[in-house]
Amino acid sequence: MKKVLIGIVVVVVLLVGAVVAIPFLVPVETIKQQVAEQATKATGREFRIDGDASVSVFPRLELKVAGVAFGNAPGAAKQDMATLSELVFALQLGPLLSGEVAIDRLILVEPVAHLEIDESGKPNWQLDIAAPAEPAADSAAGASAPAIDLADIRLDDVGIENGLVTFTDAKAGTSVEISGINMTVSLPSLDGPFGANGELVWNGETISLKLDAASPRALIEGATSAVKAEVSTPPVSLTFDGSVTAAAEAAAAGAINLDVPSIRNLAAWAGAPIDMPGDGLGPLNVAGKLDLAGKKIAFTDAKIGVDGMNATGGVHVDAGGAVPSIRAQLDVDKIDLNTYLPPKPADGGGEAAAGSESGGGAPAKMEPWPDDPIDVSGLKAANAELAFSTGGIFVQDIKVGKSALTVNLKDGKLVAELTEMALYDGNGKGRITVDGSGAVPAITESFSISGIQAEPLLTDAAGFEELSGTGELSIDIATRGKSQRDMVAALDGKGGFKFLDGAIKGINLAAMVRNAANAFLTGDAQEEVKTDFAELSGSFTIAKGVLTNQDLNLQAPLLRVTGAGTSDLLAKTVDYRVEPKAAATLEGQGGQSDVTGLMVPVIVEGPWHDLSYTPDLAGMIGKDIGKALEAGTEGVAKAVEGVATGATEGVSEAVEGVTGGATEGVGKALEGVTGGATEGVGGLLKGVTGGGETAAEGATEAAGGDAAATTEQPAEGGDNPLGAVKKLFGD
Repeated sequence: MKKVLIGIVVVVVLLVGAVVAIPFLVPVETIKQQVAEQATKATGREFRIDGDASVSVFPRLELKVAGVAFGNAPGAAKQDMATLSELVFALQLGPLLSGEVAIDRLILVEPVAHLEIDESGKPNWQLDIAAPAEPAADSAAGASAPAIDLADIRLDDVGIENGLVTFTDAKAGTSVEISGINMTVSLPSLDGPFGANGELVWNGETISLKLDAASPRALIEGATSAVKAEVSTPPVSLTFDGSVTAAAEAAAAGAINLDVPSIRNLAAWAGAPIDMPGDGLGPLNVAGKLDLAGKKIAFTDAKIGVDGMNATGGVHVDAGGAVPSIRAQLDVDKIDLNTYLPPKPADGGGEAAAGSESGGGAPAKMEPWPDDPIDVSGLKAANAELAFSTGGIFVQDIKVGKSALTVNLKDGKLVAELTEMALYDGNGKGRITVDGSGAVPAITESFSISGIQAEPLLTDAAGFEELSGTGELSIDIATRGKSQRDMVAALDGKGGFKFLDGAIKGINLAAMVRNAANAFLTGDAQEEVKTDFAELSGSFTIAKGVLTNQDLNLQAPLLRVTGAGTSDLLAKTVDYRVEPKAAATLEGQGGQSDVTGLMVPVIVEGPWHDLSYTPDLAGMIGKDIGKALEAGTEGVAKAVEGVATGATEGVSEAVEGVTGGATEGVGKALEGVTGGATEGVGGLLKGVTGGGETAAEGATEAAGGDAAATTEQPAEGGDNPLGAVKKLFGD
């Protein structure tokens, strides 16, 4: 036994002596040359050591090499793919003698790597190396050097100092540079914890990196290990705490947290700035549980906060098909779209607020519908089943209450179902379909809303405060086109509305019947004038961008209003006629709309932003005054007849008087002529003022000396045109 121990000691001493003697027996330049030749042969690329090299043994086996370079692929932009200012490599002797690789120190000083992809898509790190030949079956077992077992590797002091990596993709036309790479690695054993800490600089920001793995051996062998990772930089921070499986199909499960102080700043830093109106896309925080297995990703128990809006839910993604498949469910406390819209112009400010009535110049010209192509190709990028609910939606001044929406996207066709919507004390449902599967996008839309309060809705939606009441609306439209302009021009559909117990502000249609000049007021007077109604209803059709309404119907006590006309949606103009009618009935809602009464038509026309309201007096006179004038013409005819008859009878009596006696004849002649003429004139006046008596009857009254007949006041009724005018313009 003693001899055996002595033999072992002798062997160890000889080995140590050999290791110590190698640096002195073998020149360093020879070592450099051999290493360079072997590396060049193994990789097919030129490997150079241009600087000094040194080898030492005690207290550890250490190699220092300066000026290391590894050649690039043929045709690459840079001569070398990688360079090192200095390489320091040290091994512990004790573990090495037992077959364990214990790297006491490995430092890469100023490493530089130039990674490239050429225009054909081939990367420069792809080496053209022939597959090694299979060893002969009868070769001696000890013919080759024993391989080092990396399963027993140890890393005590491994790091990178001031590294640089560039990446250029000639095919995609992109390039990236990462500088200031400093990293330290700690691996006491493959069964112990692994730690890596470092930082790098990209796009002017320093990124801190941290990685911890509980069992590196498990990761090497394709098993599962607990892992913690953290990436932190001013624009974004991301943490993961869970487990990782490094198998053929990678898997990971654990808690993830993403924090972004500003989405806009992050996008700009990443080289994709967001050009979008509004002041939104600010802070974003996402937290939840990640479950990744191959091409399937699930993110559950999610809590998402963005721009002051908070949501909970989950999403599942399957990227194994031709396009990704997405299923998601999200509950949002509120959706404030105002943060993503341009600020609303202040009322009364700028040229847009100047109108023709204010004396401040002509109204601002409306811009035509955009003719820019609409790109819906993104609808083909994925298939999705999405469900959303929210406690409220805000769009400019519009306030929508609790709502629920489902979205189905398949093969480029999107169908959105609004299953619930609380809107200004009412409720609505709707459906929108956007078909991007063909060459020309197509859209269909249908909505029905009931029980809404018109005044707050229209005020918030369009600043239109002139209509109040409880209403219901329905719309069913369809269109197709490559731009907004094309879609407006191709718009077809129908719809209807009904408002109960409301008012139209700014115009008093009942007053128009009494005095048309006071019915149309401007300025502050309009705020005090309104037309109350019990019911306002109508329907419309749209054909090729032209909206037509033929059955506007307003019913109110003592008043009926009908209307018909068109609105050219493409030209943004209106051509409409309203016909208010005074009716001798107190019936409102549910009453007849065709009752008789006096009508004063109103013409509404012009561009949307500058409508004019004009009473149609010509139409009014044509329908009402014409009847009165017709009655007056009949009276004039009767008057002329009276004058002729009276004068003829007087002349006859005068002739008779002359032949009967001069004095008596002259008296009778004067009396006859005077009486006849007087009665004739009286008949004329009566005819004009509404009298219906004949000239013969007038002559009889004249002969009787009844002077009161010639001064009788005309009645207001009958065929008197003045009475008709008086009724039209007031009592």
